[in-house]
Amino acid sequence: MVDNGRAGALTTEPRRGAQAIRRALAVLRILASGREAGLPLSDVVQATGLTRPTVHRIVHALIEEGIVERHGKTGRYAIGGQVLELALARPSRSPLLAAADDILKDTSERVGDTLFLTVRTGNDTLCVDRRIGSFPIQVLSIEVGARRPLGVSSAGVAILAAMPAAEARRIVAANEARLAAYRTEAPAVLAQIAAARRRGYNLREIGLVQGTKSISTWVKTPDHRPVAAITLSAVRTRLGPRREAEVAEILLDASRAIQEAIRPAGV
Repeated sequence: MVDNGRAGALTTEPRRGAQAIRRALAVLRILASGREAGLPLSDVVQATGLTRPTVHRIVHALIEEGIVERHGKTGRYAIGGQVLELALARPSRSPLLAAADDILKDTSERVGDTLFLTVRTGNDTLCVDRRIGSFPIQVLSIEVGARRPLGVSSAGVAILAAMPAAEARRIVAANEARLAAYRTEAPAVLAQIAAARRRGYNLREIGLVQGTKSISTWVKTPDHRPVAAITLSAVRTRLGPRREAEVAEILLDASRAIQEAIRPAGV
């Protein structure tokens, strides 16, 4: 005879375990956006939508494992040293970064302005490379390692624009509570995504730094999933209508070149 109560426990336990893991990962991704300075617990609660007791329990479990640290002076929480030790298990660069290296170098030399390579990680973007151009005035709006919710940066909008509409809307809805910290909101992000999808690339008329402008093109895997974006940021006077079109075409060529480079042989 089957114990129905036990059978129910067996079917629900894996789900509960998976939920706990997903919540812990959500907390870690939010803490990663705080870089070395870290974040107060209240920010993590707001960004994740979890209750304060739940976040407190997760954070302190992660502290016990060395995955999260609490700064004594500020009381903020940040990614711990154990994460760096775990990262040593995979010291080599990803195929995407390896493929993009020379392409970004050549593209930066052509355009003369700062280029950024940003990848998707969950519902966030992560800047993984930055190339400074030769023009005397460079826009260094984002550092390598900067993490933001998808939809906040020009690159994030480009990545969302390359997704099926339903998936993009789901991610924007999931990030809605975090958008206010970046002075934007879901309807504005959705409008930007629609415009980028029509244009074939994203154009940000007002960049993260006042008086700047940016253009982003998306990069897809062989199975057509958007995984990254190339962004050029420059002072507005550098991106008039004619040069905007020229730069957009250069970035589109670079994205296509990276896509081709990461395509397995024979595909």
